[in-house]
Amino acid sequence: MATLLFHLNNVPEDEADDVRQLLTDKNLDFYETHAGFFGLGVAAIWLHNDEQLPVARAIIDEYQAQRAVIQREHYDTLRANGEIPGFGGFILQHPFRFSIILVLILFVLTLTLMPFWQGL
Repeated sequence: MATLLFHLNNVPEDEADDVRQLLTDKNLDFYETHAGFFGLGVAAIWLHNDEQLPVARAIIDEYQAQRAVIQREHYDTLRANGEIPGFGGFILQHPFRFSIILVLILFVLTLTLMPFWQGL
């Protein structure tokens, strides 16, 4: 019976390719489904043989642990070089978006607190 192994929703294409390659290298029989045009299906990698699940899961877990370390180092390098903006950088890069978000926050706060202000 087919067994769900790996969801592909919001997974970068390079990571999905690496997982496919790892499974192929280990001769694990799998197939892939897509979410479809409206996104109602399950985008995932499935194993044909559910007895291979522990081996496949161990392979993917090891790969993801290594990838997490590499991605964290890459992020830290970009952050140290100033290539990833902080909060102030976000405001400077997107002043209009920040203004709209601030107005929406104030609007929601006003609606939320209005019953309390009327009682005063």
